Amino acid sequence: MGFLTKLVIIIGGPLVGKLMDHSPRVPSYIFLNVVQASAQLLSAAMIIHAHTVSPASTSSILLRPWFAVLVLAGAIERLSGVALGVAMERDWVVLLAGINRPIALAQANAVLNRIDLLCEIAGTSLFGILLSKYDPVTCLKLAASLMVWSLPIMISLTWLTNKLSTGVLDRAKCCQASRRTSDEGPLPDAQNFVNTGLEAIKHGWREYVQQPVLPASLAYVLLYFNVVLTPGSLMTAFLTQRGLNPSVIGGFNGLCAFMGVAATFLSASLVRRFGILKAGAVGLTFQASLLTIAVAVYQSGTLSQRSPLLLFLCLIVLSSLGHMSYDIVGAQILQTGIPSSKANLIGTTEISVASLAESLMLGVVILANDVSHFGFLAMLSVLSVVGAAWMFCRWLLNPTEEQRSLFSFDPQL
Repeated sequence: MGFLTKLVIIIGGPLVGKLMDHSPRVPSYIFLNVVQASAQLLSAAMIIHAHTVSPASTSSILLRPWFAVLVLAGAIERLSGVALGVAMERDWVVLLAGINRPIALAQANAVLNRIDLLCEIAGTSLFGILLSKYDPVTCLKLAASLMVWSLPIMISLTWLTNKLSTGVLDRAKCCQASRRTSDEGPLPDAQNFVNTGLEAIKHGWREYVQQPVLPASLAYVLLYFNVVLTPGSLMTAFLTQRGLNPSVIGGFNGLCAFMGVAATFLSASLVRRFGILKAGAVGLTFQASLLTIAVAVYQSGTLSQRSPLLLFLCLIVLSSLGHMSYDIVGAQILQTGIPSSKANLIGTTEISVASLAESLMLGVVILANDVSHFGFLAMLSVLSVVGAAWMFCRWLLNPTEEQRSLFSFDPQL
C-alpha cells in the first residue's frame, strides 16, 4: 500500500499541480476536499468490510477486490492531501499574509504547522484511546461520521476565508489560460489524457529544475533520505531489538513530536533575528551537528550501556528541533521564490521528488534489513543531512542577482 501510494504521488503529483495552477483557487480546493473525504470514506468502508469476512492469509488478501479498492482509495486520498497541502502552504498563505511581509508570513507558517502537529497528536491519541475501549469497526464508523460532519464545515470555512480577505483568493494567477506559454502545453482533456499527463509530468520536472530557489528545495528533498535517525517504524524496530522499554520508546516519539511544536514557536524568532535565508541555515546546521554527534556515539560501540543509548536518543530528539525549524523556514523560502502561477506545479513536483528519494532509501533499507546494518544506514542518513546543510550554506554564501532580487527585503542578505 505504501509503495503504490508513493508511486501515485511521484507520477500524479505534477499533473495535479498543473491542474491546480490553471483552476480557480476556491472551487478547486473544495473539489479536492470532497475527493479526499470520499476516498477516506471508501477506505473506511473497505476496512469495515474486511472485518466482516473470514480471516485469510496475506497472499490471498492481496488478490481480494476490496483490497484493490482500498489501495486505490488510499492513493487518491494521499494525492489529494498532498495537493491540498501544497495549495495552502505555497499559494493561499502567501496571498493572505503577503509575500513582502516576512515576519507575518513566518508567523502564519508557524501557526499552521502548530495546528497541524497538535491535531495530529490529539487525533492519534484520541483514536488510540478509542481502540483500547472499542472494537476497530466501531472506531472506523465513528471516524467516518467525523469525516462526513467536518466536510461541510471545511467548505464553509473556505468560503468564509475568501470573504473575510475581501476576495484575495479570487485574484487571477498570471500565466493562466490566456497567458500560458507554448511550452506548458494544453490542459488535460478526455481525448488525449495520457499524452497530456506525460507532458504535464515532464513540464513539472522541467519547471522544478529551473526554479530560482532550487538549492533550498533540494536541501529539503535530501532530508527525506534520513529514514532511520528520526522517529518512525525503523527507529522503533531498532530500539525494540535493543530491548528498550516500550515506555521509553513512546517517550522518545512523544518528545520528538513536542520538538516539532516547539519549532513552530522558534521559527518566527529565527526569521526575525537572522532573516529568512540565515534562519534556514541555522536550522540545517543545528540538525546536522547533533546527528553527527549521535552517529559518533553509536559508532563508539557503547550503546549496550543505558547512558550512551539515552544520550543517542536525546541528540536525535534535539535534532528534530532543527529539522522542523528548517521545514517551516524552508517553506517560506520557497513561498517567496516561486511565482504563484507555478506554486502548485513546482510544489507537487517537489513532493514527488521527495517521495522518490524516500522510496530509494527504503529500498536500501530492504536490502540491508539486519539490525547489524543500522550503523551503515545511520551513516547514510547523517550524510544526507550534512549534504543538505552544505548545499544550502553554499547557496547562501554565493548569492546570485536573482536571489538578491527575490529576497531584497531580507536585511541579513
